[in-house]
Amino acid sequence: MPKLDGRTILITGAARGQGEQEARLFAAEGARLVLADVLDDQGEALAKELTQQLGEDRVRYQHLDVSSETDWAAAVETTLSVFGTLDGLVNNAGILRFNELVSTPLEEYLAVVRVNQVGCFLGMRAAAPVIEEAGGGTIVNTASYTAQTGMALLTSYAATKGAILSMTRVAALELAAKGIRVNAICPGAVDTPMSNPANAFAGGSGAPVMSAEDAASLAEATAELYAKVVPMRRIGRPDEIAKLALFLSSEDSSYITGQPVIVDGGWLAGVSIG
Repeated sequence: MPKLDGRTILITGAARGQGEQEARLFAAEGARLVLADVLDDQGEALAKELTQQLGEDRVRYQHLDVSSETDWAAAVETTLSVFGTLDGLVNNAGILRFNELVSTPLEEYLAVVRVNQVGCFLGMRAAAPVIEEAGGGTIVNTASYTAQTGMALLTSYAATKGAILSMTRVAALELAAKGIRVNAICPGAVDTPMSNPANAFAGGSGAPVMSAEDAASLAEATAELYAKVVPMRRIGRPDEIAKLALFLSSEDSSYITGQPVIVDGGWLAGVSIG
């Protein structure tokens, strides 16, 4: 039997990257899905593709700015009106900005906080009562390797991911009696559009501040770096993160809650020098 057969799960940041791979895998495992994002064209295209593949009405796209209480209320309402229930949430949406601590504008710092940290908080707060009404379920938050250790140029990002770990633990304690398990994924370097240097090195407006040529050169240098410092000698793939999200959203992890689960190719264990 499919691992998520009959369950309804909302995935944020589902239009591309890790969220897209989670959507594809969860659909293959029998879930009914609400794919939520601000990238409407990509999200709607993915929902349409999955619907055509499945041959039945199991996927909906929903515009969702995770920093908006109003958008969260609408997303939950849509989920209930279409599928009648909500059994799980994957808080995947996030943004990344590289910058030195002393060079980070407050606007940029707060932009990362609004999406990564506030978005996760609002998602859990909106979804938990509905998941409880369904008889229990799961919440999977996307934290990071950087929540467990330091990494230069990531003050805002690491701060939000550390907050996600703390919120995950508190939520797990509060929601356990309501039948809701809450865990966090802590990826290392993963090959997604978010980690593309042209997107990650951005100004306060979020617009890239380097040329495509410079971004390509930096991407190549970054790949070489990961090949040296990550014990498994490579960057991670989005589908590898999706498999962990599936595990934490299924009964395979029925006695796991409140935990940060690291998926980083061994990076946190130490720097490879061989």
